[in-house]
Amino acid sequence: MDDPGGEDDPGGASTDGRRRRLSEDQRRQQILAGCIRVLARDGYQQATLARVAREAGVSKGLVSHYFGDRDSLMDQTAIAIIDDLRTGVARRIDSSAAVPEVVRSAVREAAGLGRTSPDQLRAVDELVHNLRDADGRPRLDLTVYESTYRAQRQLFRRGQTEGTLRQFDTRAMAVVYQGAIDAMIGYLDAHPDVDREEFAATTAELLITAIRRPDGPEGRPA
Repeated sequence: MDDPGGEDDPGGASTDGRRRRLSEDQRRQQILAGCIRVLARDGYQQATLARVAREAGVSKGLVSHYFGDRDSLMDQTAIAIIDDLRTGVARRIDSSAAVPEVVRSAVREAAGLGRTSPDQLRAVDELVHNLRDADGRPRLDLTVYESTYRAQRQLFRRGQTEGTLRQFDTRAMAVVYQGAIDAMIGYLDAHPDVDREEFAATTAELLITAIRRPDGPEGRPA
């Protein structure tokens, strides 16, 4: 389906020299990326539909077509950021390794997000602290982590099946694990002088000590 506004990709010429139209998914990603840049650079209060549209290189009407109102755009931006950060970390680690080693790698990668994904972290921080419902309560709660929790529970179950992890409630541990990751990222952002590698290694060992089977294999590479 073509864009309702008939807008071509401003930088996307096809092989025959004509500008190509973006798919709906590509257009949504373009707008989300623009929203992230505005939030990171200008803050939540300045992230209007008009400013996001200018940043994304589209019309304000197109933003409204794909996302409805500003609240919906901000909600979907937050979900997209969390999903992108999770999948980005997953791509950079060997998920087939022993589970304790996967945890070490994942914590290390998460500690580096302040350098690899600074705009996304600043944007989601703006959203967490500013999105409110009609009663003034935060609109972003732990439900946005459901897909993250599912992935972590699957990892923990694999470790239990393989014998590297002890038996525990995988959902409870997923919540605790993600809370520790978020706290680590926030602390490292507030203390840029801290050694990220060392802090991540300490955090990983604390988490692994809590979940590893005492008599099970260590999970470090040989």
